[in-house]
Amino acid sequence: MRLGWRAISGPALTAATLLLTMFFDRFVPASSPAPLLVCIVALAGALLGPASAVASAAIAVIGAALLLLSRHGVAGLTTADMIQLGLLAATAAGTAGITGLMRQRLLGTFAAERRSHAIAARLSAALDQVDIGIVLLDAETCAEFINRAFRDYFAVPDDIADGKPPFVALMYHGRDTGAFELPEDELGTFIAQRMEMVRIGDATPINIALRNGEVLRFVCAALPDGGRMLSYTPVTDLVRHTDAPSRADYYRSLRDPAGRKLIRYLRVAE
Repeated sequence: MRLGWRAISGPALTAATLLLTMFFDRFVPASSPAPLLVCIVALAGALLGPASAVASAAIAVIGAALLLLSRHGVAGLTTADMIQLGLLAATAAGTAGITGLMRQRLLGTFAAERRSHAIAARLSAALDQVDIGIVLLDAETCAEFINRAFRDYFAVPDDIADGKPPFVALMYHGRDTGAFELPEDELGTFIAQRMEMVRIGDATPINIALRNGEVLRFVCAALPDGGRMLSYTPVTDLVRHTDAPSRADYYRSLRDPAGRKLIRYLRVAE
């Protein structure tokens, strides 16, 4: 236990309580201070840890024994006095152990939560640096996280993105801002199809053409907790409107880092 006013405050308060009880007991016999001593031990364990609680418990038992000796002397101690002292010792020791361990467990939980928050903050900052739009949805399809790239692609204000909007609200926001390169009469069907893909966790990649000329590869990944991770990868330089539709598979194969899709494409072309 580190020495300091916080570390010694529990034992000091216990000793002060016993000294005051002994002082006033010389003039007016007082009742046993055992309940107050146990409360002080519990307070020391909860605020200062097991070491301070154990020290407070030891001082409480020794002080209670000295108080009994000052009242009755060694010869005047009765069985009831010894039982009372034993109960105080057991209660104080148990209180010190329980409250001290609870405090350590709570501190460990708080430390783990701080580490988790720090990791989440670093991960969020890292995802804001990539050009792939990332949206994390909970099981109710509400956006728990929206990275900077997605906000820029679909012109989502920070106050809306940080408010955990439903995915359907994000889709309608893109419709209202004219983000999608689709005729007005096809937007409703497009939004309904995207909602169904997210609902069932369909991982089939699709291309989404934006009105500004960019093309995003949309993929929905189902998460173990029932949520969804949506990714919007820019593929404008690979899938262009001027490219021949018959060569779309070739441009997609170029994005495969291992080259397996490109090899298959070349074999088919032969």
